[in-house]
Amino acid sequence: MRVALGVSGGVAAYKAAELVRKLQQEGLDVQVIMTESAREFITPLTFAALTGQKVITEMFGGEAHSSANVESAIEHIAVAQRIDLLAVAPATANTIAKMARGVADDFLTTLYLATTAPVVVAPAMNVNMWEHAATQENVETLRARGVHVVPPEEGYLACGMTGAGRLASVDAIAAAVMGRLGIAHDLQEETIIVTAGPTCEDIDPVRFLTNRSSGKMGYALAQAAVRRGAEVILISGPTRLDPPQGVQFVSVRNTEQMHRAVLAHFPRATALIMAAAVADYRPVALQTKKMKRVSGRLNLELEPTVDILADAARGKGDRVLIGFAAETENVAEHARGKLESKQADLIVANDVTAEGAGFDHDTNVITLYSRDGSEKAFPRMPKIDAAHRILDQLRALRQATGQAAAAERAR
Repeated sequence: MRVALGVSGGVAAYKAAELVRKLQQEGLDVQVIMTESAREFITPLTFAALTGQKVITEMFGGEAHSSANVESAIEHIAVAQRIDLLAVAPATANTIAKMARGVADDFLTTLYLATTAPVVVAPAMNVNMWEHAATQENVETLRARGVHVVPPEEGYLACGMTGAGRLASVDAIAAAVMGRLGIAHDLQEETIIVTAGPTCEDIDPVRFLTNRSSGKMGYALAQAAVRRGAEVILISGPTRLDPPQGVQFVSVRNTEQMHRAVLAHFPRATALIMAAAVADYRPVALQTKKMKRVSGRLNLELEPTVDILADAARGKGDRVLIGFAAETENVAEHARGKLESKQADLIVANDVTAEGAGFDHDTNVITLYSRDGSEKAFPRMPKIDAAHRILDQLRALRQATGQAAAAERAR
């Protein structure tokens, strides 16, 4: 996810470098925008070295607009459209006032007006400036517009005074950013196996049976789980995707290999999410040489592959098991049947014929079916958002299990 970090002119500007590092550790891509005053306290080169990205310091191309062009003239719009969140830290009284009043006289304040992404502001200033009625009114104006304000801390200030006005801790600001992005470290106790992609069952050295799975849903689940603090083992069939940063990646080709990989890692797992589109059948005999074309029909004898989810359920223990049901008809009936036959805790079902819900889409339309009979349907959304909804349910299942265990111990 992409975050724009606005740095305005105050002594606390140096702390923005530490904030950049913290956000990067959380897996976020950070681009820095600096006001003219901020450059009096810290250089753009520092942020460029940390982020590996251009640091935006001017509205139009820099020195006497020598490099100004159409691209630079609309750069604030381009940045506004590609970011997932705008953070301003430190935010001076002047910057807060301009944001509250809609003044757009530099890149940062223009970006604020142009973006529809969530905004987090961390004020830092002299205690009297912070407590002034004008500043408090401006802060309340921003809050009323949905801006998340991370209040300054009390303490010894650079000006020699003591009181509120010191920039909030880097951890507090980062937590606010993660919260507004919908990312929380609420799965730190989990070790989650996620399977993804198709499996390929070879017919001969040239041909194989497979399906249309792109792996996007499974990879989104792995990425979301890592962001929420889980240890993730991603077991993937062949895809064109790069594994998310932070996962333990296991590459497999066929169903039997995926089965062995799941069982090998299952003993230390707390949850298994079977998002892979596993082949249900494979050829009875693998041909060692390419099969030649012959006149007339060709019969290919198939046998069932191993049922990975059902096999894992035999040693389930207190693990959470989540399966997927990609259907073309009678979605609810098939999902509930699979929930029972696989002894799963949750089935994520979708109609692959629905718009934006089939294979290789960046969006999905899912319904979650639980063993308690509950059913949660969600509208079409990006797969990363769908992944978080699934993980929310995993967390709820874990909490319910913990509560049940506590009640049993109390007896």
